[in-house]
Amino acid sequence: MRYHMVSSDFIEGIGLIAGLLGIIAWLPQLQKVWIQKLHEGISIPTILIICVALVLWTIYGILVDSFAIIFANITAGGCVLSVALRVVQLRKNEKLSE
Repeated sequence: MRYHMVSSDFIEGIGLIAGLLGIIAWLPQLQKVWIQKLHEGISIPTILIICVALVLWTIYGILVDSFAIIFANITAGGCVLSVALRVVQLRKNEKLSE
C-alpha cells in the first residue's frame, strides 16, 4: 500500500484534524441545548447509536495504537453524551411543568 511511504506523524496529524472537525461539528448542538435550551429535532436514539459508534472507534483506536482516533472519539463522545443528557433533562423538566 502506498500510505506506508507517508510518515506516521503525518497520518496521525490528518486523524487529529479530522477528529477536531468532528468535535467542532457538535458545538452548535451543545450551544443549542445548553445555552438556548432548545431540543426539538434532536433524536435520543440517534445519539445513542452515535455513542456506540464512538465507543467502538475508541476501542479500534486502542487496538491500532492511534492517539488521534482515541482522543477524537473520547472527546466527541463527551460532547455527544453532554447533548444527550441535557436533552433528556430539558424534556423531563417540560413534562414536570405540564
